[in-house]
Amino acid sequence: MQDNLTWWRGGVIYQIYPRSFMDANGDGIGDLRGIIERLDYVASLGVDGIWLSPFFTSPMADFGYDISDYRDVDPMFGTLEDFKALLERAHDLGLKVIIDQVISHTSDQHPWFSESRQSRDNPRADWYVWANPKADGTPPNNWLSIFGGSAWTFDARRSQYYLHNFLASQPDLNFHHPEVQQAQLDNMRFWLDLGVDGFRLDTVNFYFHSQSLKDNPAVEAGEQTMGAPATNPYSRQRHIHDLSQPENLVFLQRLRALMDEYPGTTTVGEIGDDHPLERMAEYTSGGDKLHMAYTFDLLNDPHSPAYLHGVIERFQQLAGDAWPCWALSNHDVKRCASRWGDGEDPRAYPRVALALLFSLRGSVCLYQGEELGLPEADVPFDRIQDPYGKVLWPEFKGRDGCRTPMPWTSAANAGFSSSGKDSSIVPWLPVSDAQRPLAVACQEKDSNSTLHAVRRLLAFRRSHPALIEGELELIDLGEDLLGFSRRTENEHLLCVFNLLGRTQQCQLPVAGKLLDGKESAASEGHGFLAELAQDQLTLPPYQAAYIAIER
Repeated sequence: MQDNLTWWRGGVIYQIYPRSFMDANGDGIGDLRGIIERLDYVASLGVDGIWLSPFFTSPMADFGYDISDYRDVDPMFGTLEDFKALLERAHDLGLKVIIDQVISHTSDQHPWFSESRQSRDNPRADWYVWANPKADGTPPNNWLSIFGGSAWTFDARRSQYYLHNFLASQPDLNFHHPEVQQAQLDNMRFWLDLGVDGFRLDTVNFYFHSQSLKDNPAVEAGEQTMGAPATNPYSRQRHIHDLSQPENLVFLQRLRALMDEYPGTTTVGEIGDDHPLERMAEYTSGGDKLHMAYTFDLLNDPHSPAYLHGVIERFQQLAGDAWPCWALSNHDVKRCASRWGDGEDPRAYPRVALALLFSLRGSVCLYQGEELGLPEADVPFDRIQDPYGKVLWPEFKGRDGCRTPMPWTSAANAGFSSSGKDSSIVPWLPVSDAQRPLAVACQEKDSNSTLHAVRRLLAFRRSHPALIEGELELIDLGEDLLGFSRRTENEHLLCVFNLLGRTQQCQLPVAGKLLDGKESAASEGHGFLAELAQDQLTLPPYQAAYIAIER
């Protein structure tokens, strides 16, 4: 079983996007005090910890993923004292606290960049990735920004280009420079000394670039590349030279050595790569790099049982001792209830999808509002804030639809903001009318709601060690059902999922006892309906089954 040092292994981490979680001061933007107000709710879900998206000092060109001071809180979110209070309250509730670390790039308003761009011979001249123009004045190579256009911007002061994988206001740090590595490790040590329990590492495979600056090759017909929208030219290159360089592994070992000085802390890396599962296995194997990582394999559009079987099978082949952290939604992708559940039962589908998520081998990230079954919000163009969406609209509307305010009540501002004190202040993104009926207050009153179903599922997960630490073996049940076993020395479960809108039957490889989750008097059950006659399983639409096998 987990202990306090390995709490993350099989743990469930609740992601909070601070701008949109709870606004305590009535300015229309979520803040740290608002998070503190709602931590009791988070703890009531039965999760192990929280992950906070960036709250650091920033000009907010990319909503906090462009940092100008790594060691302070942006005033819109509160103060460093507010963060310390949040940390203390979370720990009192038994919640671990993971914070984002965006170390591959900074804001162009960071003092490091202000100094670096002044000349080619100042103390931080090489802290960022600078390169001379080609003879014709064009950028050094064909590398592209994920947010559109060239990954290079010309700076007249140095008469050179600087690299930015994202916005031009997010220059990439030069991790080939040892002082850059040490400066970022020192920034992380600052937060570890304050008592945080770990880090979510943004774009963890973007730290190093190929110093050769070779052009990336084009994607060949039928070849898969990173999960950028098809309308984005970024998806037309194989990203061989601009990310996922071998030097990254050595830096991750340095980072792990730092984390090991603080027992019980953890790291989870975000991996966007042409070969994401291979990279996840590489970055989390051996016990000397990342503790865990997640990819976009379950954050993409494909979601058929056959596709999911293939993702799990491929990871099983590659994994070795690697440890994944699975997620179905986050602040960068359309919510799962809409991305996978479009055209499906809006009440039943999110529950079976989460049951699957909670049953996989690995750790779990649960995005705020996912426990309510929230669909994607429709944000009109005149309210779009995301720079990614503004560039690619209307074919790609950006990420605002998954970032709208958390609906706490069905009131006008969904209980998100106390902006009633000033009727001229509105939330930074509009409250979704489609989400209002799914508000926390509404679902708390309904014992059959998705919210209560998630609490029951997480309680069921905690009561079965095989779902947390057991080995996983896939079962072939055809293309329309997904099945696998989870096994420890003392427990063996079969897990079967019907993600489709029709009743399905199958023959199990072995007979067992169907679990309804009511094995203890204190349990209300997991809430799924299934029938098992010897080894013949019947699953109604959008249902899961857990079968205990005698050892």
